[in-house]
Amino acid sequence: MSTKRVFATQSIPGPDDIVRAELENGIVVLARANFSSPSVTIGGWLNVGSLLDSDKRLGLANFTALGLMRGTRDRDFHAIYNALESVGASLGFGGGTHATAFNGRAMVDDLDLLLSLLADVLYRPAFPRKQIKKLRAQILTGLALRAQSTEDQAAMAFDSAVYVDHPYARPDQGYIHTVRKMRSSHMRGFHANHYGPERTIIVIVGGIEPQQAVEKIKAVLGDWRNPHQQLPPPLPEWQPLTEMKRVEVKVPSKSQSDLVVGTTGPTRRSPDFLAAAIGNNILGQFGLMGRIGQSLREQAGIAYYAKSNISSSMGPGPWSVQAGVDPKDVDRAVELILKEIKNFVSELVAKEELADSKANFIGSLPLSLESNAGVASALMHLEKHSLGLDYYQRFPELINSITREQVLEVAQRYLDPQRLAIAIAGP
Repeated sequence: MSTKRVFATQSIPGPDDIVRAELENGIVVLARANFSSPSVTIGGWLNVGSLLDSDKRLGLANFTALGLMRGTRDRDFHAIYNALESVGASLGFGGGTHATAFNGRAMVDDLDLLLSLLADVLYRPAFPRKQIKKLRAQILTGLALRAQSTEDQAAMAFDSAVYVDHPYARPDQGYIHTVRKMRSSHMRGFHANHYGPERTIIVIVGGIEPQQAVEKIKAVLGDWRNPHQQLPPPLPEWQPLTEMKRVEVKVPSKSQSDLVVGTTGPTRRSPDFLAAAIGNNILGQFGLMGRIGQSLREQAGIAYYAKSNISSSMGPGPWSVQAGVDPKDVDRAVELILKEIKNFVSELVAKEELADSKANFIGSLPLSLESNAGVASALMHLEKHSLGLDYYQRFPELINSITREQVLEVAQRYLDPQRLAIAIAGP
């Protein structure tokens, strides 16, 4: 089977139709037109994440991000959402480890309104006490539900085991005891210290000329300044596991156990990433969740779900296998997962597996770019990870160049079967 699958590059974002501009205050804007659409999608990436949280106030970055839309100096909560709903637009924020992200959508004629609201919540959030009290209650409810989720508890235990003395061990949302003590004043201080234009990325895609889109962003955000903006500290070096580590979390009154087995993979910017991603597709993604799904679900019949994932992170994100099983089948599931990982790092993948996985990667890219939101996400991805404006047009060549030997070499580099973390949560 040939692996030389390609696609028409004229429909794929590239240097010829992406406008990239750096504003004087440090904001990077990427814009691309789609005149078949009457709407516009915007996306943003602010260099403000939980890496800036102290242990005492873990979850503050996420809380602050969610609190931005709760009211500004000029608009209260209802005024913000009434303005959006009056034109069928949307705008929302969320916090992560490295960044606070936002996404919005509006008809082209209503873009000015959307950008005006965006600037208002970025510049002048008020974090009103009543709204923050309601938001805190919602977050605490979510954290209480997290404590009862075997899937969430297994993931947290895995992070704690793999990322010892590393920020990735900490949950972005914080803990009940840290969130409960947060007040509006903490958010105002966090916003004043960390929100600003430096290293901010904004993408805009839809029925508008790219240069006009850039000018509109410049008009509302070009004057944004924060001379006191503090950026996140550099990530400390990750210390690899020296042996197999198994941790178990008891979650009473549950009928399912969830488990995570793995370690860290390459960063998204690493030359190893695409070969690792192709390998991961074979291990536990493609078809019926790859070899992992075939082993645990189709052959053994013991898993409710079984898959593998690799993170496209700024740092050494996890490369892991996840499964949900009956508690009596936990040890059997772990045994089968370790067997598949050992096979994966000891022999070349089959030619047909590699060919099918390559075709899947190349064929799915155009599908992911069919909407404004998909293109906006893609542009954000290439800018965050410094992939180059021609990355998606080069993508088939990059994927087709990956060999079986490269997949094996990368697997062996990252997935040492003797130095994995096994995290289990259940009754």
